[in-house]
Amino acid sequence: MQQKVLLLGGTGNISTACAAQLRQQGHEIYILSRGQTTVPPGYQPLRADRKDPAAMRHVLKSVRPDVVINFIGYDLPEVQIDCELFSGSVSQYVFISSAVVYAKPPARLPLTEDAPLGNPWWDYAQKKLACEQWLLQRRQETGYPVTIVRPSHTYSKLWVPNAVSSGSYTLAARLERGKAVFVHDDGESPWTLTAASDFAIGLAGLVGKPAAIGEAFHITSDEVLSWNQIYAEIAAAVGAEAPRVVKVPTDFICQVAPQMTGPLKGDKAHPGIFDNTKIKRLVPEFRCRKSFHTGVRESVQWLRAHPEQQNLRPELDALIENVITAWERQG
Repeated sequence: MQQKVLLLGGTGNISTACAAQLRQQGHEIYILSRGQTTVPPGYQPLRADRKDPAAMRHVLKSVRPDVVINFIGYDLPEVQIDCELFSGSVSQYVFISSAVVYAKPPARLPLTEDAPLGNPWWDYAQKKLACEQWLLQRRQETGYPVTIVRPSHTYSKLWVPNAVSSGSYTLAARLERGKAVFVHDDGESPWTLTAASDFAIGLAGLVGKPAAIGEAFHITSDEVLSWNQIYAEIAAAVGAEAPRVVKVPTDFICQVAPQMTGPLKGDKAHPGIFDNTKIKRLVPEFRCRKSFHTGVRESVQWLRAHPEQQNLRPELDALIENVITAWERQG
């Protein structure tokens, strides 16, 4: 059944593919932003500051969405505003959380949706979990029709995913230039990378499903790679014939670059393997078809053709250089 679907954030790394998949399935798509990004043709753009309830109410007078999907919910007060705006008027509110909410280190593998929660290492994870818990409490108290979705490390053509900064081409550019990069620990920790186009099939399949209300789902690939394999694929994609990948202990990385504590100790330094039985049961069409071997080559090809989208960051280049220099100096 066709639904009016409002996306809070619809032009990002994950949401772009989700908007396209939802439109392909026949839904009417509205994308709300502050007007700082261009909404592609085929979607209905809406402009408002999400932190301004009055502005939101004004914009929503012209649209009564059936489903709201929040891709940019990071702070509880914003989610509470959403609840005030949409309670009693939408049939489903999908909150895009994150798999970083699971306890670190994981209590068991593969991770299922009922695994212990609570990540002491990263405020991003703590904020996401606070939003989840509040929304599920509202579900119990008022019947608010929330669905929780927890993507893990998901990438599109805009990203070359890595452990330092996936949203920047900086690490890939270093490999292109023959410069060293580092990997945490021995590089053998297992990890899962998911193409946004595959994730989108799972998310779109949850839209309008009564059985999804009040439930949490992670949506990831079943392909598991070590970080050594991931970096080897990135190197091959950029044509680096003899990449130098320096193995550095996580604790040392975080000592030299404290800003890496959350992303590593709160996420990528731990095994990331997921059991997707729950999403496959409710959305049988969900299958991850794109391997990382294929996906990373598509990303590199696209970013080379669109250098203005590479988001090269000198401070990240310096971070990588500083960590390697400090490690090799003391070793």
